[in-house]
Amino acid sequence: MAKHIETGNTGETIAIKHLKAKGYSIIETNWRQSPYEIDIIAQIGNDIVFVEVKTRRSIAHGFPEESVTKKKAQSLFTAASIYLEEHGLENEIRFDIIAVVLSGSRTEVLHIEDGISPFPEL
Repeated sequence: MAKHIETGNTGETIAIKHLKAKGYSIIETNWRQSPYEIDIIAQIGNDIVFVEVKTRRSIAHGFPEESVTKKKAQSLFTAASIYLEEHGLENEIRFDIIAVVLSGSRTEVLHIEDGISPFPEL
């Protein structure tokens, strides 16, 4: 397996454990409808949370959360709309980022609730 895929898989596993520890229920992981993909779909209370996981082995090229581009955000919003429509859901929704840094024996997790806004700044 390619190193970057292994890194991403490790980050998603850590993110799932983090969410469960905070009381979230995991609905789906790696949901896909080509060309769209959502890393984690979770629920807390009545809220459906669409989670983008970004993992890095170091911060030499920036923090993981900085790599969520406008294009990626737009893709996530479209994917979420498709998912909600397919499942007939009308829950409140949120878009979070979980940034994971795997640095030697240390693992850092940053959970940014509402880290991606579907409403651009005016």
